Amino acid sequence: MIEDVGSAAPALCRLQLAVELRSLRETSGLAASEVARRLVVSPSKVNRLEAGENGVVEPADVMALCDIYGAEPEQRATLIGYATVTKTKKDWWQEREYAPVIPPGFKAYLGQEATASALHNYESEYVPGLLQTEAYVRALHRRAHEGLGKDDVDRLVAVRMTRQEVLHRETSPLRLIAIINESVLRRRVGSAEVMREQLGHIAELATSLPNVRVQVVPFESGAHPGMNGAFTILQFREKDPFPPIVYLENLSDAWVVRKRADVDRYEETFTDLQAFAPGHTESLSMIKKAIEEF
Repeated sequence: MIEDVGSAAPALCRLQLAVELRSLRETSGLAASEVARRLVVSPSKVNRLEAGENGVVEPADVMALCDIYGAEPEQRATLIGYATVTKTKKDWWQEREYAPVIPPGFKAYLGQEATASALHNYESEYVPGLLQTEAYVRALHRRAHEGLGKDDVDRLVAVRMTRQEVLHRETSPLRLIAIINESVLRRRVGSAEVMREQLGHIAELATSLPNVRVQVVPFESGAHPGMNGAFTILQFREKDPFPPIVYLENLSDAWVVRKRADVDRYEETFTDLQAFAPGHTESLSMIKKAIEEF
C-alpha cells in the first residue's frame, strides 16, 4: 500500500495497482477471460493491467473492475487514486522527447526497472546499461545503430544516463548484481580512452556503492552457465506479492518472461553464475588489469 498516493510516481502506482487488481480477481475466483468478457475488453488488456504494463490506466476501467470484484469502498478509492496518478502524471520515459527512441515494450520495462528492489544482470557482449558511461553509450549506439541521427543518439544517451539514477536513490536504491563475461572487458567500444574510462567507472561504482556488486566470468574458466545469452531478472519488494520477472531482448524484439517455471530457471542459472565466477574482489582485480592493457 502506498501511503501518499498523490506524490507517488506513476510507475509505482501502476505496479501497486497491478498487484491489488490481481489479488482482487484471484480472491473473487474469476478467470481473466471471464473478467474480460464482463468488462467487454480483450483478455490481453486484463493481463496488461495485472502486469503493470499499461502506461495509463483509465480510472473508469478500475471502477468497473472494482464493481466486478466487489471491492470495499476504501480500497476502491485507493485504486482509483492509483489510476488517476497514471493519467495525470508522467514518468520521465513517457515524455514526448523520448518517444522516437523508446519502443512501447521498453517503456513497460523501464517502469518495472524503476520500481524494482533488485536487478540481476548477466551480459556477454557489452557493459550492463546501468554501469555505462556517456562516452561508451555514444560509441555503442554509433556502431549498433548506424545511420541514427545525432538528436536520436542524444536521446538514447539521456535515457541511459537517467535510468542510472535508480542506483543512487536516497531511499532504497536498486541493488544491482552484474555478472559480465571477460569479453566485455576486452572488446573495445570506441577508443582506448573510452574503454579505460568505462572500466574505471565500473570499478568505482562497485567499490563506492554498497548496492552494486560486479563479477567477471574469465575466459580461462571455459564453458559456463550463462552461455545461452544475456538476461536480466527484476525482483520487487518482499512485502509485495509481485513475483520476479525476466527481461530478454534481441535485434528485432524485447519481451518479459513471467511464467514462474521459466523465471525459476533463470534465477537458478544466475545463482550458478554467481558461484562459478570469481568473487567481487578478484573480479575487480580483473577489471583493473584490463584498464592497464588498453
